[in-house]
Amino acid sequence: MRQPKLNAEREQRILMDIVVDAYDETERAMGWYCYLEEQLGTEFQAHVSSEHPTSPLQCGETVSVLGMAPDDLCQDDMLVWIRWSDRKLAVPLSQLTPLVDDKSVVCAVADWHYWLARGYEF
Repeated sequence: MRQPKLNAEREQRILMDIVVDAYDETERAMGWYCYLEEQLGTEFQAHVSSEHPTSPLQCGETVSVLGMAPDDLCQDDMLVWIRWSDRKLAVPLSQLTPLVDDKSVVCAVADWHYWLARGYEF
């Protein structure tokens, strides 16, 4: 994956709103978790845009995102609950692209995708 260009507005939001005052990996993970939980508040549809080795989802599928998985599951990656085969399943947010007009959802997911694509880590 090609690293995206530096986006000053997004960098500012990440540094000043998401990981502000986070001094270690756990605090950065919790900053991301709180931000995403707040922004992804309501159920929405998403397109599976990439495959992930720990997820059964395939590119091209559409899923219902129900919300963030519990914070104790999000210490290494941001996971969301989806409805899949009549049950709830936690999958990486990184493999999903929202299919909604809600700017806060779209922006939050894009922020997470940007963070990962830039090679940043907790």
